[in-house]
Amino acid sequence: MAKLYFRYGAMNSGKSTALLQTAFNYEERGQDAVLLKPRIDTKGADSVSSRLGMDRRVDILLDADESPREALASLIAERGPVACLLVDEAQFLSPWQIDELFRIAVLDGIPVLSYGIRTDFQTVAFPGARRLLEIAHSVEELKTICRCGRKAVFNARLVDGKFIFAGDQVAIDGDVVTYESLCGQCYLEESGGRLGSDVAR
Repeated sequence: MAKLYFRYGAMNSGKSTALLQTAFNYEERGQDAVLLKPRIDTKGADSVSSRLGMDRRVDILLDADESPREALASLIAERGPVACLLVDEAQFLSPWQIDELFRIAVLDGIPVLSYGIRTDFQTVAFPGARRLLEIAHSVEELKTICRCGRKAVFNARLVDGKFIFAGDQVAIDGDVVTYESLCGQCYLEESGGRLGSDVAR
């Protein structure tokens, strides 16, 4: 039986690089790998972009109200069978879209490897990531390090180089907004001891 995989990690843990390597591995063996990402992720436009400088155009740029299962079925009708579906920035998908990824794996027999982050800059789970943690057959953490050398687990947001801990859940990495992966201790130092539950109160 094909499975739904969730490979997550803090920013700079190599998620997009791992996805691109997986696509290469499939295609080197003559198997068709389909790349999908949510349209809300404007970084790299219609491509998966790795911080190491690799990029590749996606096959499906998915809108918020679009079914990934239907989009994949349309693509298969055009170009034939596929070996796997690789999903970048999976945390931006809605829970019902994640359920559709599960159906692709279980009902359609196509492995789905999704990559993303668990929590936002306030340490609150993205709805798509939460659903993946609930239903994925396999969950794997990709690790990276904090500036202090400890394992990084949180993604802190900077605006014009200054840490901020309030705002919309989604703000795409770019010229003004950037992110830094931090361990728990460094995150608490920068946030003045606040976590997501403190912000919500």
